[in-house]
Amino acid sequence: MNWKIIKFYLRLYWLRIILIVVSLIIFIIFNLVIMAGLKAWKESESYLRQSQLAVFPLQMFMYSVMGIIQGAVYVFMMYWMFYKKGGEGFTQVTKKAVKGKELLITWDDVIGMDEAKQESLEVVKLIKDRAELQRIGGRILRGILMLGPPGCGKTYLAKAIATEADIPFIPMSGSEFVEMFVGVGAGRIRSLFKRARQLAELKGGCIIFIDEIDAVGMQRAADPGFGGQTETNTTLNQLLVEMDGLKEKDINIVIIGATNMPENFLDSALLRPGRFDRKIYVDLPGLEDREKLFAYYIKKIKYNAGDIKFDRLAKIAVGYSPADIANVIREATLIAVRHKKDAITMKEIEEARERIELGIKRKIKMSTREKWQTAYHEAGHAIVTYLLAPGKDVFKATIIPRKETMGVVWTPEKEETFIKDQNGLSNDIKISLGSYAAEKIKFGYTTAGVDMDFQNALGIAHNMVWRWGMGKSGLIGNFHTLIRRGVQSLLMAEETKAKLDSDVQEILHTCLKEVTELLTKESALLDRFSQELFQKEELNYDEIEAIFKELGKARS
Repeated sequence: MNWKIIKFYLRLYWLRIILIVVSLIIFIIFNLVIMAGLKAWKESESYLRQSQLAVFPLQMFMYSVMGIIQGAVYVFMMYWMFYKKGGEGFTQVTKKAVKGKELLITWDDVIGMDEAKQESLEVVKLIKDRAELQRIGGRILRGILMLGPPGCGKTYLAKAIATEADIPFIPMSGSEFVEMFVGVGAGRIRSLFKRARQLAELKGGCIIFIDEIDAVGMQRAADPGFGGQTETNTTLNQLLVEMDGLKEKDINIVIIGATNMPENFLDSALLRPGRFDRKIYVDLPGLEDREKLFAYYIKKIKYNAGDIKFDRLAKIAVGYSPADIANVIREATLIAVRHKKDAITMKEIEEARERIELGIKRKIKMSTREKWQTAYHEAGHAIVTYLLAPGKDVFKATIIPRKETMGVVWTPEKEETFIKDQNGLSNDIKISLGSYAAEKIKFGYTTAGVDMDFQNALGIAHNMVWRWGMGKSGLIGNFHTLIRRGVQSLLMAEETKAKLDSDVQEILHTCLKEVTELLTKESALLDRFSQELFQKEELNYDEIEAIFKELGKARS
């Protein structure tokens, strides 16, 4: 066996080796004592031997029981204190490292993310062969920070890096370091890096992956007096020290952190050069990547090849993450099994999307009056969307209760939109207010069902005025920066606040006026759509298109 490996195991398991050796020594001494006692017993007088034989079974039984109990307690305490807790109480990290090849996730399994994969591939090459970098005096990257929305493949990419580099991979979560006792997190950081250094010396490198690193890496602040912030600060300080300490020896350790939070949420000391040197942004997949993802996940199950259209699936899944796409396929297989089908088709995928997006249908019996109110409410949303928002599809309208709503209009985006302009934001407000206007036109009053619509419309209008300078009064600036931490009264005049609030209401009333005029003009369409929805309770894409074409209405 390689002396390097023997040295590693001696350093890692020295306590167990000592315990085994001590136990063997005690066993040998115990046997020698017994042999000496037996010799003395044979040489003693006959009456002494007989009296000793009379009490010997009881003594041996008592001594055995006491010895077993004491030995068990001793072994348990030694194991718990020195092996399980590493001599540091709660601070020992016991999570085992995983071999890179055991993860079985290659670059081919990471769909899309071409830019992120290219950045990661460079890191893998440096991990596998540092000679080229050292030839010109360079140093390997110490840390990689992955940023992006949930479900986009940050953990998956980290596992692919470990697989390709074929070195030990220690996965951790930021929450595993922070406990109620101050100092525990710092001890766990020390234990983690100690283990990583040992593995790096043995295997030539090690990857530490800390998921949700914002739990331990958020910006430091003063403790209010309960100790929680002190524990977080202490843990982060230890992490910073350990990442700097790696520079003392050229040990091949790479720390990969992943978070869904904005970059400025993390402490600036963690982001400086020499710690997390490289930032990889993992975004939602585009059209081509979504098509590849659907093909990747569907090929793992039985499906009707002639019925599945990958390009269509990619188009109707705008904004879906890889995790969302995998979930749709998984749900489609469950639906196929429920319907006793041998393979999934587009029908099961569509049903799966509806179930995930809209929720399960609830068995609630609405009165006739409530059904009419809900029908006109949803018709208002659908008509305004169809006529004023060409970037959205009116995919489905239903008055069957789902989730917490009595009805819903499903309007997915046709394509990715990265920057919304003033017209697009105004259209979103109009879509939200379409329900309110439709109810007022038909019944002369509104219902509490407009609550979420009002929240959405007010939120958009508020941001337009307070953050993006789209108000009628012409006030410019992101006024949200002046109301942080309760200092609004010191940095913002009441007159300014009043003007901003007035601009918000002006946007809402202008949008409501346009929507009311539109629906009043299209009253025949409003009635026709509501009647159809009332009778069928659910209208799909083709049925909705047929209603608009029947009345000669086309998209703007």
